Amino acid sequence: MPNISSVSEFLLLAFADRRELQLLHFALFLAIYLAAVLGNGLILTAVACDHRLHTPMYFFLLNLALLDVGCISTTLPKAMANALWDTRAISYQGCAAQVFFFLFFIAAEYSILTVMAYDRYIAICKPLHYGSLLGSRACAQMAAAAWGSGFLNAVLHTTNTFSLPLCQGNAVNQFFCEVPHILKLSCSDSYLREDGAVLFSIFLAFGCFVFVVVSYVQIFRAVLRMPSSQGRHKAFSTCLPHLAVVSMFVSTGIFSYLKPPSISSPSLDLVVALLYSLLPPALNPLIYSMRNQEVKDAVRKLLQYMFPDHQ
Repeated sequence: MPNISSVSEFLLLAFADRRELQLLHFALFLAIYLAAVLGNGLILTAVACDHRLHTPMYFFLLNLALLDVGCISTTLPKAMANALWDTRAISYQGCAAQVFFFLFFIAAEYSILTVMAYDRYIAICKPLHYGSLLGSRACAQMAAAAWGSGFLNAVLHTTNTFSLPLCQGNAVNQFFCEVPHILKLSCSDSYLREDGAVLFSIFLAFGCFVFVVVSYVQIFRAVLRMPSSQGRHKAFSTCLPHLAVVSMFVSTGIFSYLKPPSISSPSLDLVVALLYSLLPPALNPLIYSMRNQEVKDAVRKLLQYMFPDHQ
């Protein structure tokens, strides 16, 4: 039985065999990556530089933007490099690092999204207590808890996954190192411990999702009682996009990790992975910022400062 120590590299999924299609994939991924980094970078800079945005909501948005940059930077650069250089290889250490950082950023991001739902609940349902419940110390503690939970989740799954002996080759049927596809390479009787850890994480993720849904039920009940149609519109415009992102995040992530083998296929696995790993980092700047007048004003001021000749 071959041991995991005999594997020095993994082979990632090749998007295409023809050189023209490989370069097309590289260009498409580069466009997505630059859009995500630029959009989230503008949010980070605008929130950090504009004192009007130094509030709990924008503090959590800054954390979300930072996690988005980290998440997409973990998977996409390697996929772009493989497409550009016509290779599929990733080293054993590189694969382990990719699993660790992806799980770290994705779990911390989900925790931040849960905290953002709590922030919106307090702001709309308990506005008189907003300052006391979400002071600077409480916000820092919640953000630290989100990042800490991501770190613990990453350590748990990376340690379990890469302690398994591999018996089924080294071809990972995904464009990045993803735990379910690495488990398929392990011996049939050795992956139950990591499966249990995955189920535990999915259970926690579902619990957070229930918390988000209950929060939004309370939010929508409070919003519908608002006498002002403008107030209702503003509340819905900030809450509905967040709920849509969380729903897509949870549904695609759970489906990717818990789908039965009978409906698994390379194309379906790829689409689901793209939905939960690339789409949120690329679209979050638009969803959370471009519909927000305060952030748009801050970004406009930032761009005018950076390019004064083009005012």
